[in-house]
Amino acid sequence: MIETLKQKAQRLLSDVPGEYVFRSSNGHILRNLKELNEELNTMSGESYATHVNKEKNDFTNWVRDVIRDEELARNLQKTPNQAQAAKMVSSRITTLSKVAA
Repeated sequence: MIETLKQKAQRLLSDVPGEYVFRSSNGHILRNLKELNEELNTMSGESYATHVNKEKNDFTNWVRDVIRDEELARNLQKTPNQAQAAKMVSSRITTLSKVAA
């Protein structure tokens, strides 16, 4: 079955299965893009640097491999800092919410 744009948007905004949640270094558990956005807006710079540094980008990997949003993952990979990452996720949520409605 071919997934429609509306179905894809709904899937990308939904919670991931419990075994695929993102466990932040500060103990928070993220289940979806909205929770990722909240985390990016509130986590400390130190916590962010634990997940995003020269060696890795855990948020990009989770968005690409678990949520399966290739577009957002590509954009996050290029994002230079936490504030920009939060804006990128927020913008993506807004776009997806309009399509999913």
